[in-house]
Amino acid sequence: MNRIDRLFGILTFLQSRKYVTAEAIAEKFGMSVRTVYRDIKALNEQGVPVSFEQHKGYFVVQGYFLPPVSFSTEEANALLLMERIVEGFADRSIQTHYTSALQKVKAVMRPSDKEKLETLTQKMHFQMPECFTPDFEYLSPLQNAIVARHVVLLDYKNNKSEVSQRKVEPIGLAFYAFAWHLIAWCQLRQDYRDFKVSRILKARNLELPFTNPNPMELKDYMKSIPVDY
Repeated sequence: MNRIDRLFGILTFLQSRKYVTAEAIAEKFGMSVRTVYRDIKALNEQGVPVSFEQHKGYFVVQGYFLPPVSFSTEEANALLLMERIVEGFADRSIQTHYTSALQKVKAVMRPSDKEKLETLTQKMHFQMPECFTPDFEYLSPLQNAIVARHVVLLDYKNNKSEVSQRKVEPIGLAFYAFAWHLIAWCQLRQDYRDFKVSRILKARNLELPFTNPNPMELKDYMKSIPVDY
């Protein structure tokens, strides 16, 4: 990777996160921390407002935006492939947001790249089993609740077709055994529970804070699942 491509890559990396440490940049681009310092200085000299906050890292000052001007054919093809995967594995809420985001990406592509992408679109097919149809639209709202640490009110039907209402504190979403699962602290059971998203009849963000001050990490809960997911 030449230096110009690396500088652009560093800028894109910085714009994708709130803070990025010099060590993280060095690891991602395979260079020394000292070289990171020189590259950050070069970005500043080119008018890019990169700042630094102690104990957190580098960040691009709010308000600065560098629109993506072009994508390589391989990058565009990867985005198109992900669209097919999203159609197969995500629910309607995620499909809608991904399609909207991809349209914005296509809007800044060169005409020749758009033509190649349209050609490839006609030559890709993603076949999912009929038994797996994510016919719901809860993933996006649940993501918002997870990030905000908000209590969610669920109307839920278990595997015995019994319907109950639960107030839950979601810690994450997991995909295993060909299904999406909401992992959450259940206020009724006073324990963590695994809710299959396809069995959720209704989900409402109550916009109330968690009652559990120290929620478990999703990765720790996943270790307790007695299946090879």
